[in-house]
Amino acid sequence: TATEDTFMTGGTTMTPDDIDVWVGLDVGKSAHHAHALDHDGNTLYDKPLRQDEKAIRTMLEKLSERGRVLLVVDQPNTIGSLPLTVARSMGVQVAYLPGAAMRRTAQLLPGAAKTDRRDAYVIAWAALKLPESLRDAGPDDETLAALKILAGHDEDLAHESARHINRLRSLLLQTHPAFERVLKGERATRDATLALLERYGGPMGMGAAGIEQVRRWAGKEGLRAGRIIDDMFKAIGEQTVTVPGTAMAESIIPSIARDIKTIKDRRRDLAAQVERLLDGHPLLTVLTSMPGIGVRTASNILLGIGGDAAHFKSAAHLAAYAGIAPVTSQSGTSIKGERPARGGNKRLKNALWQSAFVASTKHPPSIAYYKRKREQGKHHNAAVICLARRRCDVIYSMLKNGTLYQEQTLAA
Repeated sequence: TATEDTFMTGGTTMTPDDIDVWVGLDVGKSAHHAHALDHDGNTLYDKPLRQDEKAIRTMLEKLSERGRVLLVVDQPNTIGSLPLTVARSMGVQVAYLPGAAMRRTAQLLPGAAKTDRRDAYVIAWAALKLPESLRDAGPDDETLAALKILAGHDEDLAHESARHINRLRSLLLQTHPAFERVLKGERATRDATLALLERYGGPMGMGAAGIEQVRRWAGKEGLRAGRIIDDMFKAIGEQTVTVPGTAMAESIIPSIARDIKTIKDRRRDLAAQVERLLDGHPLLTVLTSMPGIGVRTASNILLGIGGDAAHFKSAAHLAAYAGIAPVTSQSGTSIKGERPARGGNKRLKNALWQSAFVASTKHPPSIAYYKRKREQGKHHNAAVICLARRRCDVIYSMLKNGTLYQEQTLAA
């Protein structure tokens, strides 16, 4: 969003005076429902609409006779992609009404029915009366559209990887807790660890092979696992009993480790594909120059901002859009303070949070800032959010000016 009574579309800030017809489109798989309103809130169009280019084009051509049209959808991806593409090809402005804003708007209007027809009216009414609730419907640039698909696929793979890792930890925790503790943090997903688990299954299989044989095999495979193997066998020696089900668990663990390796390889390939897609994109080089930001995080930041920081008037505007700026709470004299924002662009918020988290563990100035916030009594997540908000100022300046990261910027 921009300011009150304005909205973003195609990277441009617009006001209600720029529009003559507001079209709310409740999108569906095979058919949509369209509801159009004029400046006075009078209904100009209220009909079902096939998920078909010709039908969508005909409707928009008819409404365009009355002036400038704004098409607003409740789903800018998948089933909403065709209407947005047709509208853009005709020069019609487009926008997106988030689900939470749509539900709140529906509560303001009479009636409690949940139908496609009413939803379309709610979307059109919100666009007319509450333009500040609208969001940019996303980029129409081919590169950013392709990047969005790759990022979505990467998110699916990340969720799948997390599920496999949790299952692996659960089996190890059930059968040999000391061994599971050795694989804390990123250790469980290192290539060497996964190769050992795929080969031997777990503590029982490794114990039967013996530390010398395991070391020889690791050396033959070129694995840098000396420290991990020593820690694994130390943990194996801490448990003398065999928990029932251990043999079955260690027959399953190799396939889980193999699946995790496969997903890691696919994510590496995706990262390389993203890098090739953005090859030569000036903002990729700018973003990855900052500690804590890799190719994946940079691509999600670019998607979150719509490919251009010019959409935002200031760093504070960008932080508010991402949902990392605190929200003031006040009620008379009894309640005062600030709380974390619950909304914002989730993709951008996650990218900024993840980059701040990485920086808080690997980048000395960020580590010092994070520790200072913890000493002030803030919990881990709150301290990372504070760091993300501070880094947001730097990121905005870098993107706006096209300059690479400079260490003294954050220190200042």
